[in-house]
Amino acid sequence: MLPQDLKFTAEHEWIRLTGDVVRVGITDFAQEALGDIVFVTLPEPGTELAAGSVFGEVESTKSVSDLYAPVSGTVSARNEELDRRPELVNSDPYGEGWMIEITPSGEGDIEGLLDSDGYTALITPSS
Repeated sequence: MLPQDLKFTAEHEWIRLTGDVVRVGITDFAQEALGDIVFVTLPEPGTELAAGSVFGEVESTKSVSDLYAPVSGTVSARNEELDRRPELVNSDPYGEGWMIEITPSGEGDIEGLLDSDGYTALITPSS
């Protein structure tokens, strides 16, 4: 069951709006598909991002995957713990495995994201 307070992208990132910032991570579905995550590359605070642009990479035992900004704005924080413990993305993707926080430059990006039902429909194979 997906957390109901999140919004999702078709590229398998999630956001949680907390005050003036959005916290960003990858979904449980994405980390499961990637396998054991061994390295995460994240931008420094102050980096400007455009919605849909690549902001980092996740390296797993299977592959390297790009991370995409779900909203436009400025990176206000990065999860430094992932430098030491990238496996947190696997063990707690919606909690301690978060990646960056962004101060959005506008509300429009958030409104275009999927809710949990929309994301579930995206990742559920049709029969």
